[in-house]
Parts: sequence; structure tokens; C-alpha cells
Amino acid sequence: MSISFTVNGKPQTVDVSPQMPLLWVLRDTLALTGTKFGCGMALCGACTVHINGEAARSCVTQVSSVAGKKITTIEGLSANNNHPVQQAWIEVDVPQCGYCQSGQIMQAAALLAKKPNPNDADIDEAMAGNICRCGTYQRIREAIHRAAGQHTAALPSSVTASLASAGR
Repeated sequence: MSISFTVNGKPQTVDVSPQMPLLWVLRDTLALTGTKFGCGMALCGACTVHINGEAARSCVTQVSSVAGKKITTIEGLSANNNHPVQQAWIEVDVPQCGYCQSGQIMQAAALLAKKPNPNDADIDEAMAGNICRCGTYQRIREAIHRAAGQHTAALPSSVTASLASAGR
């Protein structure tokens, strides 16, 4: 069955089983290996991508459910690793082993898109489902706060104007 959707701004059509997890379509069919397999049960967050701007676990998302939707992977978050979250991750030196980091970054980017200036409780709630086996949670929180300070400045003026009119 052919399924069409957009990945990182590029239209894609794949001929795979409709029940195939989006994770394996991204990794095996489209060769986008930045999204990681962790648990296969949506518990760890290593496979987090954005579907129409919302953070989602690609390991349990059937590819048929994303037909016509926009998917963003870690490879599509920014052209040159210059998204505020990616920059903050580097500045704070968040990763140790790095395996979970693409999912952590995608979850954090989704949080900041909805809540540009989160407090600690907001961060803890949004990031609770993303597991870091190395335990870098304090640095993750610090990086999100740092990115929040850069986030609005890095957004296109049309987005910042819309946030301002929405009272954010």
C-alpha cells in the first residue's frame, strides 16, 4: 500500500505495510537514522518525532496514521543544527552517551513551541516520558531554560507576531 506524507519538508511516498511503525519507515525506508529505537512501547522517548508539530512516539505510530501529515525528525529540526534547543544542548554539554538525545531534543522543541518560557514544573512534566539512562536531567532542564531565552529570537517574525497576539 502506498502512503504519502511529508518528512522534513519533503513529500514522501512509501510502499510498506500500513501497520509498520513510523520509526522503521523513517530509519529503514527513508534512511533517517537520527530517530532511535529504545523500547518499542512508547515508554522511553528515544523515538520522538513531531507529527503536525506535536511530539509523538514513532515506535508505536502506524505509518498509515500519518498519511497526509507533516513529520519532522531530528534531521529536519534545523538546517545546520542551529535550532535554539540544539545550540543549548551543546552549550550546556547535555549528552553523555547521546543515545536518547534526539528524542529529548525533539520533545524539548515541542515544549518550547507551545510554551516559550516554561518553568521547572512545565519542563519536568513535558520531559517526564523521556528517559535518559545517563541521568543528565539537570542539564536537560538547564538547556531548555537556556533555549527558552533564545527561542523567541530564533523564530521567524511571522511566528513571533502570532505568539505576541496570542498573549504568549
